[in-house]
Amino acid sequence: MILEMKVPSPGESITEVEIAEWLVKDGDYVEKDQAIAEVDSDKATLELPAEESGTITLKAEEGDAVAVGAVVCLIDTGAAKPTDSGQGAESSDVNTANDQSEETKEADDKKAIETVTKKETYASGTPSPAAKKILDEKGMDTTAVKGSGRDGRITKEDAVNAVPSMGSPTGGNRGETRSKLSMLRRKVAERLVAAKNETAMLTTFNEVDMSPIFALREKYKEDFKEKHGVSLGFMSFFTKAVVRALEMYPAVNSMIDGKEMISYDFCDISIAVSGPKGLMVPVIRNAENLTFRGIESEVKRLAIRAREGEITVDEMTGGTFTITNGGVFGSMLSTPIINPPQSAILGMHNIVERPIVRDGAIAIAPIMYVALSYDHRIIDGKESVGFLVAVKEALESPEEILMDNDVKKALEM
Repeated sequence: MILEMKVPSPGESITEVEIAEWLVKDGDYVEKDQAIAEVDSDKATLELPAEESGTITLKAEEGDAVAVGAVVCLIDTGAAKPTDSGQGAESSDVNTANDQSEETKEADDKKAIETVTKKETYASGTPSPAAKKILDEKGMDTTAVKGSGRDGRITKEDAVNAVPSMGSPTGGNRGETRSKLSMLRRKVAERLVAAKNETAMLTTFNEVDMSPIFALREKYKEDFKEKHGVSLGFMSFFTKAVVRALEMYPAVNSMIDGKEMISYDFCDISIAVSGPKGLMVPVIRNAENLTFRGIESEVKRLAIRAREGEITVDEMTGGTFTITNGGVFGSMLSTPIINPPQSAILGMHNIVERPIVRDGAIAIAPIMYVALSYDHRIIDGKESVGFLVAVKEALESPEEILMDNDVKKALEM
């Protein structure tokens, strides 16, 4: 029986996927549920499992865009599973091979040497007539051009693209590679350009003294990890601070839909995570209901799934506000781009010891610059600045504002 394997729908609104990589070869025997391909949608990379066991026939090439529901391979379920081959050829075959005359071997060796010599002396570095004419006009020697034709032959295109040295040192590597962008990367690019072109995006900045959070983490991080199995990181503090600020400034937790503004009474916080296929933005649902432990556990779970390529479309769909942490890569300051259709995004950056004025004296403190990019069409300057100030206040007074002056209860110690 021949089974037609069709592309399943990876999620709502997705109509096509791209074959990122075949994990098997045409004619291979595959087991049921074995991963046979990786497919890219515009939101995630997913594995395609074999629906039955049998011999596979591929019907699409790597890089092909195929519609959801299209046939990408056939599986012959009636094919027998191959067994390990027996020992080598029969002794008579071995003896026959060993009986090959020395004259025949010498003739084969001589022919091989002649073939290699011919390739090296004629094709490698040899220009075609058209290429030689172009190189002569440019005053270039063939040794300065690397041939891309068969066996290293210099083609007309190589000669056209060759650039005279103009007196600069020669002999350096000037190669280049060209690869097709994945569907996910192309979609990210489209969304980023759309965000720049279709929103009235502005960015406001502030700085946060992280000393109080450093002190809390230093005091409680070991007990927190021992009890809950996750680290007490910065994301729980920032998420808590953001949720509070969103409740104070609901316009920041809103989106534009045509001529209407949609405001939400819940906080689904998207967190930007760097994955193997590019930027992933999984969502922490109803962050307003989560404790410090709940946020840290969810951040860890989603980050692991994103980095291992296991994140699903549903886990990245939605989100009312985004937090991105460029600080993990060493960024001092940036203007993050809004994640449409959301209206704002908070950028965290690296923490550096800087001189500040505290109680009228110069002190050294761990300072983080923060940035809020927002859509000025629905968020006014007063709201954007007020939102970021509210985040700053909560982070600089976490025990009072985020923990109700009961640290142990807040951390469930």
